Amino acid sequence: MELDTLRHSCSHVMAEAVKSLWPEVKLGIGPSIEDGFYYDFEKKEPFTDKDLAAIEESMRQIIAQDQHFVREELKKEDAAALFEKLNETYKVELIRALPADEVSIYKTGDNFVDLCRGPHAESTGAIRAFKLLSVAGAYWHGIETNPMLQRIYGTCFPTAQELDEYLKNLEEAKLRDHRKLGPALGFFDIYHEEAGAGLVFYHPKGALVRKIIEDYEKEEHLKRGYQIVMTPHIMQADLWKTSGHLEYYKENMYTLKVDDKEFVLKPMNCPGHILIYKSQTRSYRDLPVRLFELGTVYRREKAGVLHGLLRVRGFTQDDAHIFCLPEQLPGEITGIIDFVFDMMKVFGFTSVGVELSTRPEKYIGSLDDWKRATDALENALKEKGLRYDINEGDGAFYGPKIDIKLKDALKRSWQCATIQCDFALPKRFDLRYVDSDGVARQPIMLHRVLLGSLERFLGALIEHYKGELPLWLAPTQVLVIPIKDSVHEYARHVKEVLETHAFRVDMDLRNETLDKRIRNAEVQKIPYVAVVGAREATQGNVSVRKKGQGDQGSLSLDSFIALLQEQVANRFS
Repeated sequence: MELDTLRHSCSHVMAEAVKSLWPEVKLGIGPSIEDGFYYDFEKKEPFTDKDLAAIEESMRQIIAQDQHFVREELKKEDAAALFEKLNETYKVELIRALPADEVSIYKTGDNFVDLCRGPHAESTGAIRAFKLLSVAGAYWHGIETNPMLQRIYGTCFPTAQELDEYLKNLEEAKLRDHRKLGPALGFFDIYHEEAGAGLVFYHPKGALVRKIIEDYEKEEHLKRGYQIVMTPHIMQADLWKTSGHLEYYKENMYTLKVDDKEFVLKPMNCPGHILIYKSQTRSYRDLPVRLFELGTVYRREKAGVLHGLLRVRGFTQDDAHIFCLPEQLPGEITGIIDFVFDMMKVFGFTSVGVELSTRPEKYIGSLDDWKRATDALENALKEKGLRYDINEGDGAFYGPKIDIKLKDALKRSWQCATIQCDFALPKRFDLRYVDSDGVARQPIMLHRVLLGSLERFLGALIEHYKGELPLWLAPTQVLVIPIKDSVHEYARHVKEVLETHAFRVDMDLRNETLDKRIRNAEVQKIPYVAVVGAREATQGNVSVRKKGQGDQGSLSLDSFIALLQEQVANRFS
């Protein structure tokens, strides 16, 4: 049985349990999700931890009864009448919105019925290992003007062993939560009421980590023939009409009036890059043109979906657009894939998942162009020998895409790299190059990000490394601690010498015990501590401690520098 089916069945059982305990509760929706399932309920009083325990016990009784999931097909009006009688107003609304004349329902036990397209397990006895995890608020349909429901999250696995492993990882994930570690390490905060929700404030350490990542990205892009560009943060609405964003993406866009004209705070960088491409006549000899920007964009996210650095309203993308000839397309796509994997390896991510997302319901461009674009992406994946899943209907409105999701130390997926193949926008903006025969032709456009949102990627980095960033990324690489006042001068000398070799160094001169200062360095997750006393000052050495490994012995200053240089050069953690 598919895991999704098992989890969907468990969600159904949870809803039956809730209704048995609180018959007045109204049901919302209850799908399976990546790590489990949830169900939305309208209940006057909030669910408590005690309530969750009671629901779990009721679910165990339902499972022990091995109730069969019985599917029935009803006429739409009969289904609506049934749920009206049950006072399930949310189900009635869902039924009336369905386009089909018939709908399916599932029954379990003596009297529980739910609107559901299925599939489900044969019976409730198939559910063996589950756990209810948390309760959160959720607006109906995710719309803030709609009623606030209570969403109970849970998870379910085929075996108790798999469930136990997941729950252990969940506890570990709490210790790695970037929303706690980031502010504790002085990297960022996003909770300024005066500024508004979903906006990130980088503190000095976090801004320094950002700079290190950005500098590395710029270097690597220049090596690969990209040209760095910068585009305005606001542009006239007409530009976004041409691109299709105003029609297909308007609910996520901020608009404003300037001199009686409508402007848009850019949610994407592509129209700006298109204008740069169009700014001069292009020959086939000029292509491919690869334009790269660390572009900050703004998207109108609902308050309920904001989540640390992972979902914010203002973020920076490592965005690039490639304009190429048809015969260059396969090589450009595989080149991007190689670039992604090279980048992931450098940052310490060695496991990924790959998806190919196809044409959505709302799209622009011709079906023939969509097929050509989809085939180009799929052929590149096959050429690279990559396993991938098909994500039906989840492409961008202008083209299909490859999503490459990195997996962290807890095997969780993080969406980062995306490659989109686009025949539509070059046509809409009338992009041209002069071919070898003197005829003006249309280039093909690739949209791509490698790390994706730098905010999301930083969140992933923090959680992957539990805040203990590799030496080359750490905002403070070495903390110098003099044991006594009498060696302060030598400690300053050590700091200055390390800084002349481009290391990021702090010094702790506080009147605290050595153990307390070393402990503080551990808490701040500083990779190396260089302790200096009278003996080190006399010998020109440092006593080295490495994060997580303790005392590394006494090294000459030159040997310590060589050690650091090797690790930074090879980006060892």
